[in-house]
Amino acid sequence: MANFTRYIALGDSMTEGMCDEIIQGNFRGWADRVADSLAKDFPGFTYMNLAIRGKLLGQVIAEQIPAALPYIEGKQTLVSFHAGANDVLRPKYQPDITFKLYEVGAKQIAATGATLILFTVIEKATGKGKTAELWESRFKDFNINVRRVAVELGAILIEWNEALFLSDRRFLAPDRLHLNADGHYRVSQGVLEKLGEPFDPAWRTPLPAAQPESAVTDFLKDVRWFFTFALPWVWRRIRGKSSGDGRKSKHQEPISWL
Repeated sequence: MANFTRYIALGDSMTEGMCDEIIQGNFRGWADRVADSLAKDFPGFTYMNLAIRGKLLGQVIAEQIPAALPYIEGKQTLVSFHAGANDVLRPKYQPDITFKLYEVGAKQIAATGATLILFTVIEKATGKGKTAELWESRFKDFNINVRRVAVELGAILIEWNEALFLSDRRFLAPDRLHLNADGHYRVSQGVLEKLGEPFDPAWRTPLPAAQPESAVTDFLKDVRWFFTFALPWVWRRIRGKSSGDGRKSKHQEPISWL
């Protein structure tokens, strides 16, 4: 068990904690939950979370890594770097550029001597059709690059394709993209297990089989999802906007976390 004195979380909506329960005006999220556990074990522990929803890989590297570097104090600082999924989902996705950027960002963090965590993403899309197949192919290639970088840098790798049950929609928020509170809890326990920290082994237990719903219910849910979430997302893309525009991160400096 490493003696972590600080945890710095970098990334996008996944690490910000989108759609988890709200505490003091902020989404809690899996990273906060990991910090909760680490703070119990290490006196004087501090925590930063620089993640902001909607951020692309290049933005995380240009904005969040420079903000984190002054606060990294060698291997006793744990840094999670979970970014790139937003790039993969973009229509004009350029994998060669994304792969190189990812390596650059990870190397900048690793050069500080910090304990670095990297993440693959679940490759299997929940939907069907050509779009789902395209995203699955893209994420598969993205993960191959993440694994290569993790091995090269000696980083801790969180391999979510070993926990495919997390793609169960019952772990997702109504937007069908972000985790709900149960999903964030399970991710936090998976990270703690990988770190060698105390964790809840029940996080690996899949949910029982879901009860089938009528075609009418499914249709009404799809319609609600389209107008509530999909259409606004498309409208932002058309205007070149992001859900994270103008937002600040939750914890921009190390704070005592008890």
